[in-house]
Amino acid sequence: MHDPPALPELRPADAAATRQLVELLGDDRVELDERVRREASLDHAWMSPVLTEDLPDVVADVVVRPGDRDDVAAVLDLAHRFGIAVTARGKGTGNYGQAVPLAAGIVLDLTDLRTVHDVGDDAIHADAGASFTRLEASARATGRQLRVFPSTVGSTLGGFLSGGAGGTGSIAHGFLWDGGIVEELTVLPCVEAPSPVVLDAEAAAPHVHAYGTTGVLTAARVAVEPAVEWTAVFAGFQTVTDAGEAAMRLATGLRTTPRNLAIDDAKLATVLAPAHPAIRPGTVGLRAIVAADEAGLAEQVVIGAGGTVGAVDPDGVGACVSLSYNHVTLRAKRLDPGICHLQISGRAIVERPDDVAAALPGGMVHTGVDGRAGGLEFGGLHLSRYEGRERLADGMVALRELGVEVVSPHSWRLGGHGPMDATVAAAVVFDPAGLLNPGKLPR
Repeated sequence: MHDPPALPELRPADAAATRQLVELLGDDRVELDERVRREASLDHAWMSPVLTEDLPDVVADVVVRPGDRDDVAAVLDLAHRFGIAVTARGKGTGNYGQAVPLAAGIVLDLTDLRTVHDVGDDAIHADAGASFTRLEASARATGRQLRVFPSTVGSTLGGFLSGGAGGTGSIAHGFLWDGGIVEELTVLPCVEAPSPVVLDAEAAAPHVHAYGTTGVLTAARVAVEPAVEWTAVFAGFQTVTDAGEAAMRLATGLRTTPRNLAIDDAKLATVLAPAHPAIRPGTVGLRAIVAADEAGLAEQVVIGAGGTVGAVDPDGVGACVSLSYNHVTLRAKRLDPGICHLQISGRAIVERPDDVAAALPGGMVHTGVDGRAGGLEFGGLHLSRYEGRERLADGMVALRELGVEVVSPHSWRLGGHGPMDATVAAAVVFDPAGLLNPGKLPR
């Protein structure tokens, strides 16, 4: 069990505070309906059987939908004066309770801040509520594309930067914290009469993947690059090891780094087969998003590694995006709600796939190639039948003994991806009263 979250002394968003919110923003931007408040207080943490049991059942007192940055500043000023918790959120598939309020208070829904300000040669500048569907379309209209975007393409910019990690394009450019994606953030601190703070890439680093605990992100400038025409290659292999060898050759041997590479063992391929006719049940599957002018070379790589090509399909790019990362978990849980997942990485996934799968009951493995600060690495998911916390903990030990790095997705607290000192220090400056998404940041 998680220990109860350590929260500061907080005041509810009571009638007096709510009246002031209405006076500041108008009643059309302040929502008190219980159904709306409950919906805004949930995310996809239900994918974890542990979080399903452990996350406190807290419903926000009020949902506020600011129309611009001045509205956000007014809400933060009020929250600071009254001592009310504020949980900022956008849109997407948060899986760890990132935007679930542990202290009621105000949920700050930023999805109406959706302006795309400009697209330059190297970056696109947009407000936090702009969706990645809109961002990519705006970039493409100028002959550019986003370097990285999440597998949930309807996610908003601020939500992804605050709660996400990697995505389509991360083979070439790494994860959010690797420094090649975020060029600038505009952040509002939770203080009296806050003013926006513009942070360059280096200063922005502690505010990325911080769950909104280090100020409210209202806009960002993220990297773009020349647009590429992409196509999807669907292939089948007899073993995960052979598929892994092909994936690494594709990642390193093409002129244009693939935008996505994913491998599913034979059991998982059977689960995912309805998503595209080229996915063959019972066969290890490899999916690749490659530059269209290199599709022929990609086919040669697949065949040279002992695989067969099921299809080269430019219309399959969207399917590949939607069959990556935790979308795989979502699809598996639709068929079997008892499925439990772990985040895994390391070469052992493809070198000892049978042992990795067998670490937990009914184990299945989804992996792919990701760019890391230290180079390319295999990373993905271990899916299994949940048989309780003790069995899950034993499985994590077994995986680590095999040389697999494991990050548990069964915690709402920050800290699973590395040291938190810089993030904690930023929170002290930008949220001195500890009102922003309290309970998520170790202090």
